Amino acid sequence: MTRPGEDLRQWIADHLDPIDEDCGVEGLTPRSDFDLSPAGWNAPLPDEPLKPAAVLVGLVEREEGYTVLLTRRSDTLRRHTGQVAFPGGRQDPGEAPWQTALREAHEEIGLEARYVSLAGLSTRYRTGTGYLVTPVVGFIRPGFTLTPNPAEVADIFETPFGFFMDPRNYEEQERVTPTGETRRFYAMTHADRFIWGATAGMLRALYDRLYGAAVA
Repeated sequence: MTRPGEDLRQWIADHLDPIDEDCGVEGLTPRSDFDLSPAGWNAPLPDEPLKPAAVLVGLVEREEGYTVLLTRRSDTLRRHTGQVAFPGGRQDPGEAPWQTALREAHEEIGLEARYVSLAGLSTRYRTGTGYLVTPVVGFIRPGFTLTPNPAEVADIFETPFGFFMDPRNYEEQERVTPTGETRRFYAMTHADRFIWGATAGMLRALYDRLYGAAVA
């Protein structure tokens, strides 16, 4: 599901929080890994504050329409090995979320910031590993060259934005955690790419924000 017309870019930006130091996101309730499992995989709030992080939700401007820039994490990483993810990572002290997203995209896949036009911030997302992630949406003009950092990224690919904006493509699946709790999460498959967990959750939150579902 996409919104046709030349105003698509502005329409998307209008539904996001602004790129602004005083945008007020601290007062908003985030989405989380626990939303679909309130009676199961529902860990208590950590004793220490959630660690701030940010990802770049990059919408590549292709002739056939927008695509979403995604990565497959390296098989040598200790956490989330081989999973599909946005470029991103933990915020350094003093960084704004959009600065983190652009820095991490350059470090992980070699994307130069000059190709990215920031649009706004989507709904923050709390992960089960103790991070509070800000998805930073940006439009990426063609002409860029990408080089994956082998220590972090095994592959880089693009998936049609319209695929993620069709709620029929989202499934709810379950897995049992090592502690015996049942975790329920969003998942989808496109061109043999299995996209699930926090990445799918942030994409679903973006769909809800753009197309009118209630968000906190």
